[in-house]
Amino acid sequence: MNTAEPRRRRWPRSVRARTALAVAAAVTVALAAMGWWLHHDVYRQSTQIARDQALAPLLALVDQVREGVVPSPRSAVPYEIVATGRPTAVASGGGTEASTPGSRHVLPAPPPLSGPVDTGSGWYYTQHHIRVPERRDDGLAGGFDPAGGTYPVLSTDIWAGELSSGQAAALGVAPDATLRVHVVVLPDTAEAITDTIDVLLLRAGLVSLVLISAVTYLTVRVALRPVEAIRAATASVTASDPTERVTVPATGHEITALATTINTTLQRLDEAAARQRRFVADAAHELRSPLTALLASLEVALAYPERTDWPGAVTTAARQTRRLQSLTEDLLLLARLDAHAPTADGGSVDLAALASRLVERYDLPDGPVTLAADTTERAYVSGDAGDLGRLLRNLVDNAARHATNRVRVTVRNQGEEVVLSVHDDGPGIPDEKSEHVFERFVRLDDARSRDRGGTGLGLPIARELAHRHRGTLFLVPSDVGACFELRLPGLPLPSTPDAATASAPEQASARLAVRAAELRRISGSGGG
Repeated sequence: MNTAEPRRRRWPRSVRARTALAVAAAVTVALAAMGWWLHHDVYRQSTQIARDQALAPLLALVDQVREGVVPSPRSAVPYEIVATGRPTAVASGGGTEASTPGSRHVLPAPPPLSGPVDTGSGWYYTQHHIRVPERRDDGLAGGFDPAGGTYPVLSTDIWAGELSSGQAAALGVAPDATLRVHVVVLPDTAEAITDTIDVLLLRAGLVSLVLISAVTYLTVRVALRPVEAIRAATASVTASDPTERVTVPATGHEITALATTINTTLQRLDEAAARQRRFVADAAHELRSPLTALLASLEVALAYPERTDWPGAVTTAARQTRRLQSLTEDLLLLARLDAHAPTADGGSVDLAALASRLVERYDLPDGPVTLAADTTERAYVSGDAGDLGRLLRNLVDNAARHATNRVRVTVRNQGEEVVLSVHDDGPGIPDEKSEHVFERFVRLDDARSRDRGGTGLGLPIARELAHRHRGTLFLVPSDVGACFELRLPGLPLPSTPDAATASAPEQASARLAVRAAELRRISGSGGG
C-alpha cells in the first residue's frame, strides 16, 4: 500500500534566502504604501493645477460676455453659458455644444438676480461638483461627453442689467436676465498624469525590489561566511582531538563574540574531558591498589594454607574490602554531585549541635590528638542533615590525620552567614597548594600514606556539598596548621523555646546522619 509522501516545505531553509524574502516582503509593503500615497497625492495636485488653469478661460469668457460678444465654440476647456428664461445655452464649446440646434442646456441655470453681484473686489467665482445629466436629444457634437459624470465646475454670475440693451440683444437674453458662465475642469489631464506616475512607480518599485533582494542576499551571504568557517571548524572537533579552535574574525561584530564564545566553550569541554580522563585514571589506580593487596594476600594464603595465619589474612582482606567500599561510596557520591543535582533544601539544621555531637562521638585514632568544639550558640542553616554531617566528618577526618596534638571545631553566626572552622595544629598547607588540595585524588607529600585512610576525595566531596548548600569552603591563612572555613547562608534563630523544640525532627535526623557517618568511620571509611 502506497503511503502518502510527506508534504515538502516550500519555505526555503537557507538563512540567506529567508532574509532576502523577508526584506523583499517588507520592501513590497513599504513601496505599496508609498505608491498608494503618491497616487492620491499626484491626482489631488494635478486636479488642483487643472482647476487653477481653468480660471483664465473663465475670466476670458466673462470679459466677452460683459462686452456683449458670444464666445466661440472653439475652446481648450469645456464651457457653457446659460441664462434665466432661456431653455438653450447662450454659448457652449470645448465639446459641450449640442449637435442638434435648439437643444436644452446641460448645466444648471442661475437663480434670477435683481441687481449686480456685490463681491467687493469686482470678481468672484464658485466651485461645485456637478453631475451632468444625460441629454434626451442627439447628444453633444464634440468628442467630450460629460453626460452622467460628476466634475468640478467653476461658475460666476453676471446680471444682464449691467449690459447695454444692444449687448443683451446680441447675447439673446432679456435685459433683466441673469447669466452664469460654467467652465468644466476636465479630469483627463490629472488621470493621465496619475497613470503615468503609476507606471513609473511600478517599474521603479520592481527594479528596486529586485536590487534590494539581491543586495540583501549577497550581503547576508558575505556576512555568514565566518559562520560557515566556524561550523566547519567545530565539525572537525572530535573526542580524540578536542584541541581544534575556530578562527576569531577581526571585525569586532557579533560573529567575533560568537567565535570567542565557541572557543571558550571548546576550551571548557577540553578541560572537562581532560579532568574526566584524569579522574578515570586516578580512580582505576586507587581501586587497583587495594585490589592488588587483597589479591596478593589471598593468593599467598591459598598457596601456603598450612602456614597461613587465617585470622590475620581474613582481617587484611576485610580491611582492603572496607577500603574498596569506602572508595566506591565516595566515587558514587561524586558522580551524584557531578550530575548537577538540585540545591539541597531539606529543612532547618542546627550546625552547632551537629558539630558538637560529631566531636563528642568522634573516634580518634591512637595518638595524642584531642578534638574540641567551640559552639556556644545555635546556628541554623537550610539543607540536608545527612549531607552536612558528611561534610563535617570529611573536614574532621582530614584534620585528625594531619594534627599533631589538637583539632578545634568552631561554629559562629556572622551576619547573615554561619561560619564553621576546622583548625588543626599539623604541618599546614603551603599557600600555593590551597586550591590544589580540593582536587580529586590529591594527597600532599605529608599525607600520601594510604595506611592512614585518606583517599584524596574527602575535601573535594566537602566542597561539592558546600556548593550544593549555596555555601563556600576555603583554606584560610593560619599561623599554625591548616584551617578550613565553611560559610553557609544562615536562618533566623527561633525566638521562643517552643520554636526551638519544633526543630527536634531535624536534630534527630542530624544525629542519625552523624551516627551513620560514625559507623562508616568505624568500618574503615575516611575523608580526603
